[in-house]
Amino acid sequence: MSGRDRARVTALLGPTNTGKTYLAIERMLGYRSGMVGFPLRLLARENYDKVVRLKGARQVALVTGEEKIVPPGARYFLCTVESMPVDRPVDFLAVDEIQLCADAERGHVFTDRLLHARGEAETMFLGADTIRPVLRALVGEADIVSRPRFSSLSYSGPRKITRLPPRSAAIAFSAARVYELAELLRRQRGGTAVVLGALSPRTRNAQVAMFESGEVDYLVATDAIGMGLNLSLDHVAFSRLVKFDGRRPRRLRPAEVAQIAGRAGRHMNDGSFGTTAELGPMEEELVARVEEHRFESLRAVHWRNAELDFATPERLARSLEERPPRRELLPVRDAEDAQALAALSRDEALRALADHPEAVALLWEVCQVPDFEQTLSDRHAALLGRLFRHLRGPTGRLPEDWVAEQIGRIDKTQGEIDSLIARIQQVRTWTYITHRGDWLGDAAHWQERARATEDRLSDALHDRLTQRFVDRRTAVLVRRLRDGEPLLAAVRRNGEVIVEGEPVGRLEGFRFRPDDEAQADELRAIMAAARKVLADEIPARLRALEAEGDEGFALDPSGRLLWQAMPVAKIAAGSAPLQPRIEVLPSEFLDGRQRERIRRRLAPWLERHLRRKLWPLFRLAEAPLKGGARGLAFQIVEALGSLPRRAAKSQLAALSKAERRAFADLGVRLGAASLFLPALLRQRSIELRALLWAVQRGLPAAMAPRGPLVIERGSRRDGDEETEAFWLAVGYRRLQRGATAVSIRADAFERLAREARRLAGESPFAPDAALLTQAGGDRTVLTLLLAELGYRAEETPEGPRFALRRGPRKAPKRKPRPRRAAPDSPFAMLQKLKKSP
Repeated sequence: MSGRDRARVTALLGPTNTGKTYLAIERMLGYRSGMVGFPLRLLARENYDKVVRLKGARQVALVTGEEKIVPPGARYFLCTVESMPVDRPVDFLAVDEIQLCADAERGHVFTDRLLHARGEAETMFLGADTIRPVLRALVGEADIVSRPRFSSLSYSGPRKITRLPPRSAAIAFSAARVYELAELLRRQRGGTAVVLGALSPRTRNAQVAMFESGEVDYLVATDAIGMGLNLSLDHVAFSRLVKFDGRRPRRLRPAEVAQIAGRAGRHMNDGSFGTTAELGPMEEELVARVEEHRFESLRAVHWRNAELDFATPERLARSLEERPPRRELLPVRDAEDAQALAALSRDEALRALADHPEAVALLWEVCQVPDFEQTLSDRHAALLGRLFRHLRGPTGRLPEDWVAEQIGRIDKTQGEIDSLIARIQQVRTWTYITHRGDWLGDAAHWQERARATEDRLSDALHDRLTQRFVDRRTAVLVRRLRDGEPLLAAVRRNGEVIVEGEPVGRLEGFRFRPDDEAQADELRAIMAAARKVLADEIPARLRALEAEGDEGFALDPSGRLLWQAMPVAKIAAGSAPLQPRIEVLPSEFLDGRQRERIRRRLAPWLERHLRRKLWPLFRLAEAPLKGGARGLAFQIVEALGSLPRRAAKSQLAALSKAERRAFADLGVRLGAASLFLPALLRQRSIELRALLWAVQRGLPAAMAPRGPLVIERGSRRDGDEETEAFWLAVGYRRLQRGATAVSIRADAFERLAREARRLAGESPFAPDAALLTQAGGDRTVLTLLLAELGYRAEETPEGPRFALRRGPRKAPKRKPRPRRAAPDSPFAMLQKLKKSP
């Protein structure tokens, strides 16, 4: 038996506020080396800072998915459980909150640590007593030690939210409800701190610091408060006892209630818990269980096979699904990384890149990049696909210009609370990616860039939260709410919001617009009243949108998606011009899942709408062409329907007659000047193409041209590729000489070319009135257009004449002379016979 097998294993079990973490850190520092795994990045960072103060930065390492600080001589490692370097030998090893082995998403990682992670001298598992039976069955050698709570926790019944004592926390389970309670406490008590699971550690710490310093006496939080925050709380009030767990709404289990309520009464100070008056009293049995710490024991924990088969993606998936070896172990269902693997494996091109074990292992690493937005969106799978393609490319690294573009798109501190939270969640994914040192050439630079972006967004979010929820009461509505009087409010059919008989604003889609005449000091009160009435209205509207027929939606000229003539989303740059993304417009009344539901309803409508309006492009994109013809079709589609003929000269020369007929059948005109789709030259099609072009480049919606010819005088943008690309995208050819720019619609250019060919039979020819009319009656414009078609101008006393440019003359091919036969050959005799009469 090895020394590692003989090492002491201790399970330190008990409720919150029992000093378990403090003891584990103290034990670790008594050894030469140690490691502790925490359930949250926030906790790992907090304890890292503590140990640094005791031992110095050179001896302490921080290892999380999003942050790595590992000095060369580090002896003590503070980590998230997923990031623990368990192959590194240490004298002491501990895992905090070990009862999370039962968590459906992350539990298998905790179970793996429970079964396999050990310190050379001592191992310690910290957590709730509910895991005792399972732990005893799986780790029979463990000494189980119970820890009593330092202080008592008692139930104090329901109270109005406005009558909560100072140093209280109100608990809700959605961002919208948190905002509602925070606004109410701001009006009645002058301000509150806010803690949401979606906040970054930096923002969360800043909000908690306001509470701890006494700047505010109240805290409104989700169940994120239940783990990782040590606060000077006296009372916890639940406004709900039902939460959405990612799959369905369900009641909180007694142990979960206790985990949150246990934040009250830290160390030797007793705490209390209760409910809001709106919720009503807790059940007696639930109260007794929480007060006496009596909870149903866990019967099993989640497990996933750690011995993975990287031979092929299919064998990897099968190895992940291997059945647990013991009845105390439950298989993991629908894990995010496994779902990502399944999604990427359905892509034939990606699967082809995973053609050997090392590539499959890389694919699995990419699948483990977390989706911090948690919106169940296919956008994350698309990001993972791009990561894998780049990493399997020639360099094996992520292109730095692409990484810069992705982070730069997020690095914007404008916007409201929900927009900033969404950007923080996005940059956290990139922070994780940059800490994969072998994925980037200059990993340290990109880690700093991502961290700085997260810090800026976090500071901006803290400012917005403080501005919104820490303020003074002002208007009449505020006084009514302060006195506890109920507000009479309603939403009219036209979206007008009425409070106490007075219009206070309008609900446009899912966004509330305060009354334009409201004074600045009234706006917060108006928003508070609106939140109260809209708490039920928004879910009802969301259901109505999901049930709406296609006729209820529209795309306006600015790129906004309208529902019943109200903007609810906008289109943004996608993977191709014909595949724009949908971004739901910001609304403080919508959480991430609700925004995703809106996007999922709008996405199929938008595809049908674009197919209906631009059907020739989609038909060309999906035509069963091959080889060079398919490449030419792709170029036309990518350019949104038109190309200069000279840009496709080689492809056109290689087309067979059958392929030319196929293009004609698909509605493609292979003209003298341009390749284009005449069916897309109607004004509405031009306007839609202009919009898609601008959106794909992240530009404001461009004004679509009208008429077959546009002449600009004094233009100085000669050679501007973006300008030329725009005109091509809307079916025009743009030409410029000096300060004169001419944009002519493709069909008009072909008519002019046809007229010029008719006249060219009398080369050189003088332009007639019909030809000059097609150039807007302007000889300078006509000269520019004919030059593009290959005609040169010759000045004569009668005026300019035009002739086709000719290249150097080629010598005419001569027929070979027949060879004379020898006089005595049979062929000579035959020739004489033919000549004789």
